Amino acid sequence: MNFSIEQLQAFVTVYELRSLSKAGIKLNRHRTTVGQVISNLEDMVAVQLFERTSRSIEPTEEAHVLYYYAKQSVEQTRVFDKVAMSLAYGGLEEVTIAYPSFIPHNLLFFIRAQLGKDFPMLRANFVVRSNKAAEEGMHEGDIHFSLMLGHSRSGIQGFDSVFIGHMEFLPFVRKGSPMSQVPPNEVFGELKTNRQLLLRSLVEEGFKDKVVYSADVEEYDQLALVIKMVKEGIGWAWLPKVLNESEFVTDSLEPLIFDELKSGMKCSISLVSLPSKQVLDVKKSIVVAIDEYVARYRRLQDTSNQL
Repeated sequence: MNFSIEQLQAFVTVYELRSLSKAGIKLNRHRTTVGQVISNLEDMVAVQLFERTSRSIEPTEEAHVLYYYAKQSVEQTRVFDKVAMSLAYGGLEEVTIAYPSFIPHNLLFFIRAQLGKDFPMLRANFVVRSNKAAEEGMHEGDIHFSLMLGHSRSGIQGFDSVFIGHMEFLPFVRKGSPMSQVPPNEVFGELKTNRQLLLRSLVEEGFKDKVVYSADVEEYDQLALVIKMVKEGIGWAWLPKVLNESEFVTDSLEPLIFDELKSGMKCSISLVSLPSKQVLDVKKSIVVAIDEYVARYRRLQDTSNQL
């Protein structure tokens, strides 16, 4: 069977929107045209894909089975189109890099400095985005790279992914606060009874059940604001261990180590992009910057351990 891209796009769109009219708007086709494309596809596969009523259209069991494969084909076609376009046109004038809110600013500085060195005329935009929003932005062409949290994105069709490593989180409190004076065997109880300040990005990426200890929880979008609140004694928070590299932070905050926590909570971080000739050299430059940042952090850790 030879299915057209138009047929697969129509099937996927109707399946996701559950409406011929909405699918027609998204595909810039009349609803009757979309309906005819679906009917022709049903004839080709010899199964009914949708149950139609006067008010709704619902996928059949057969449609549920075929959707995954059709979606993959549509995504691969979109990637092919983007790669072909990248081969036909020159280099980028600007790039947009998405990142979760907890990424240390020093890492972003390393990336920007390396890009400035390798591509002096390149403009770089940095935007805070969740994994889902970053994926959507890359598909739309608005985002070129994303630092993604949680799990490897290499399994998602159409993405290139470079595993960076694991970011470790520890509970931080204000330095010299009553919580910082609690013996390790009592810290866990204090965490459960004191106000917890939670980065919203950890919630968005599915870590809420792992990181929420207290019944008194407040959510914040910005890492800098959480640091400020903890510094002022408003509460405690899970923060990246790499914050220990900052003298400003270490003069104000300190991590807690307690009996129930043998090591910090670790999350994998990957650099993700769509495959494109235009971004290859920029991607190499970003990886160099990340490697230098990680090496610098490890040197600082080794020095600290020797003291």
